[in-house]
Amino acid sequence: MPAEAAEEKTSLVGEEYEVEVGPVAHGGHCVARSAQGQVLFVRHTLPGERVVARVTEGAAGDRFLRADAVRVLDPAKDRIEAPCPYAGPGRCGGCDWQHVKPGGQRRLKADVIAEQLRRLAGLAPEDVGWDGTVAPAPGDKLPAGEVPAWRTRVQYAVDASGHAGLRRHRSHEVEPVERCLIAAEGVTELGVEARDWPDMETVEAIAASGSGDRQVVLTPRPGGRLPLVSLDRPVSVLRVDERDGAVHRVHGRPFVRERAAEHTWRVGASGFWQVHPRAADLLVEVVMQGLLPRKGDTALDLYCGVGLFAGALADRVGERGAVLGIESSKRAVEDARHNLAFADRVRVEHGKVDQVLPRTGITEADLIVLDPPRTGAGRATATRLTTLGARRIAYVACDPAALARDLSHFHTNGYRTRTLRAFDLFPVTHHVECVAILEPVK
Repeated sequence: MPAEAAEEKTSLVGEEYEVEVGPVAHGGHCVARSAQGQVLFVRHTLPGERVVARVTEGAAGDRFLRADAVRVLDPAKDRIEAPCPYAGPGRCGGCDWQHVKPGGQRRLKADVIAEQLRRLAGLAPEDVGWDGTVAPAPGDKLPAGEVPAWRTRVQYAVDASGHAGLRRHRSHEVEPVERCLIAAEGVTELGVEARDWPDMETVEAIAASGSGDRQVVLTPRPGGRLPLVSLDRPVSVLRVDERDGAVHRVHGRPFVRERAAEHTWRVGASGFWQVHPRAADLLVEVVMQGLLPRKGDTALDLYCGVGLFAGALADRVGERGAVLGIESSKRAVEDARHNLAFADRVRVEHGKVDQVLPRTGITEADLIVLDPPRTGAGRATATRLTTLGARRIAYVACDPAALARDLSHFHTNGYRTRTLRAFDLFPVTHHVECVAILEPVK
């Protein structure tokens, strides 16, 4: 569209429509239509409700509008009063489903997975061995109105006055908070919200599972001075260089130690680790149950992070087996090599999977685990993996859209999904974790 035509569009921000709410959509909102027929993606509502929706983004003629439900005229049976005082239209954007009973949240997530599989891959639940449910994480099955304190890593934004908070939905504006309900106990104990952080852009609080390690990662504003950090318990402090993103140690260890799968894992600053305290053990158990490794197997762990799945595979394939991990983060590779020093037959290569894997010369593998970023593995990588003849492939996915696209690529190239399991590892948000086990079509 020419720039002149785009400038002539009439903004609809602030307009209100009384709407009947339709199905849930991927991203933490539901679909409705205005009286003029425009699609609205509406937050803070539920399928089947009648609400007044106020437009937050969009203009006349746009393909869709974004909106918040500001008044609920006919509530759904799964609606509850949000336990968090900072949830709601125009407030904190961290949680999508504070206003929904726990069972209702999991049903919404299951509907999203099913819709993405159908729309992007042409697959029904029975085509992928999925029972259509999302299971709660161990220990998270709580009554309505109670929120599990599960998030072991919280990045707080800091407003102009130095108060820590969380960003509003699709905004750089900061909602100051006194306490984040989903923050794990160890994060809350650090008391980030209770003190001022002058000159800081963000403050990340980390509470490692099993070790008791605590860490604060500070990102100053340009030219900002680092505050003296004095907290009630031992904590390491790191600083992110605002110019190039490099991480520097201020005091304490430059890493935290996580405990999972009968090993201790060193995780450097900003390194990837599952944020739910039960997630790492749960995912290792599900992946190993799906793969059924044997002594002497050769295995690949792609997007391997600090080596969690590679370590679990090494324990099972034994001295006659071999495991190759590939990871694009240089720091994570350093951590993985340290963490996997107990296993002589494991090596970890640095680089992007689609670039490193062809260089290895590997033409076959018995087992493959891949845990790609939110964008997924992609057609080229999925297609290449199907040429290696793996007996089983475990695909760990944090995004149902990427999962559906990649499963379609695998299915096109001779693999079928034997089982799919889904877990609510991110309660009161729209995020969900899935594990798919694939095998060659016989």
